[in-house]
Amino acid sequence: MKPFTCAVVGASGMVGKMMVQMLEERGLPVSALYLFASARSAGTTFRFRGADIAIEELTETSFDRGIDVALFAVSNGVSRQYAPIAAAKGCIVVDNSSAWRMDDDVPLVVPEVNGSDLAGYKGIIANPNCCACPAVVALKPLHDAYGLRRVVISTYQAVSGAGVPGPDDLTATLKGEAPKHFPHPIAHNLIPHIGDFDENGYTGEETKLMAEVRKMLHLPDLAITATTVRVPVYNGHSLSINATFDKPFQLVAICNQLKNAPGITLVNNLAEKIYPMPITASGTDTVHIGRVRRDDSEENGLNMWVVSDNIRKGAALNAVQIVEQIFS
Repeated sequence: MKPFTCAVVGASGMVGKMMVQMLEERGLPVSALYLFASARSAGTTFRFRGADIAIEELTETSFDRGIDVALFAVSNGVSRQYAPIAAAKGCIVVDNSSAWRMDDDVPLVVPEVNGSDLAGYKGIIANPNCCACPAVVALKPLHDAYGLRRVVISTYQAVSGAGVPGPDDLTATLKGEAPKHFPHPIAHNLIPHIGDFDENGYTGEETKLMAEVRKMLHLPDLAITATTVRVPVYNGHSLSINATFDKPFQLVAICNQLKNAPGITLVNNLAEKIYPMPITASGTDTVHIGRVRRDDSEENGLNMWVVSDNIRKGAALNAVQIVEQIFS
């Protein structure tokens, strides 16, 4: 892999910090690293390969220095404003917001699933939702083998998915304080509400999840529904996935396909009560899958339990893997 210059935009946030960590952990040949954030974070320093790098305020001239790739971990509005500026100056942008995900001209990519969508592309690349990412990693090898017909996904999403205010709210409400970020106390509670409600009663998170799964699997007409729930867990998103296939299958074959697919760790030893959990998936780079079993109520139906570290694989790591594929 050739050396390249890199910027992390939103470097002071939870995902931005993890992006910097992933660049170092995976040993990417970054010849120069630039960190950008809002004015209030400017001047803060972060360690990267033994050196202190100061955060600069993000401005319209930030990319006037020949930056090869920029990892964006910012709000939709900031991404809409600055990602086109960076791209216009020859920078490849990997954006973690939802601003560009459903743009027909922007690839939405999980490298293990649809990395071929990156072939010959330069410009803005979208990083998926932190539940859509593990969902398609789990579903892709099974779709290739049996043909996916319908999917029902229920999510159990950690508070870290809401950024720094999420863990702060969980800590505060565990102490009996009033919530400041979530609409209800998250301690000792579940909140079936992530994102704004639309006229059909779905939340924004549910709509994103369904649309992004369709796009990344190249199945625009896939029958899919979702319910997203915030749970009092600090880190690690969990998904209950019910899938119906066109072709019959054997459970042994399903488990072998999952075990041998890229980016998956099969954790399915029920006799020893070993299955995926947020506490064991946190800090890891793969999608953990277990509780694999038939859905006896549906012909060719399957249930599985899927867990991943939402800040790593669900966001920062996936963005860095996109960079690895582009520069490999």
